Amino acid sequence: MSNDGKKVRAHYRGTLDDGTQFDSSYDRGEPIEFTCGAHQMIAGFDAAVMDMEVGEKKTVHIPADQAYGQHRKELVFRIPADQVPNIDQVHAGDHVYLSGPAGQPIPAVVLEVNDEGVMLDANHEMAGKDLNFEIELVEVFD
Repeated sequence: MSNDGKKVRAHYRGTLDDGTQFDSSYDRGEPIEFTCGAHQMIAGFDAAVMDMEVGEKKTVHIPADQAYGQHRKELVFRIPADQVPNIDQVHAGDHVYLSGPAGQPIPAVVLEVNDEGVMLDANHEMAGKDLNFEIELVEVFD
């Protein structure tokens, strides 16, 4: 039975290949809720839940291409110092938001600040990483 188009609730624990945990709904105490097949989740997670039954648990390995994509060099760029307001208050490691073409916020991480400007990385923090999930389907709403 397919869960395509159905609202589901699932618990999960996400780890990197080295075993480092990066997220867990168990730690928050509440399962996530999403519509299966509606592209609300990364493709590999959505696909894993598609044919699960309530109470079922599974572990899946999701390659970067089915998760947050590959790390893209063109999303690492420099903004000249004269175009950065309050550059003296910007530091490496800061999380900032840029404005996209339609005014939408685009998150980025400051990699470096120097006299030339600010080096930013607008890749998702999980880009280029294969992910592992332990998934437990808790509920399906018909």
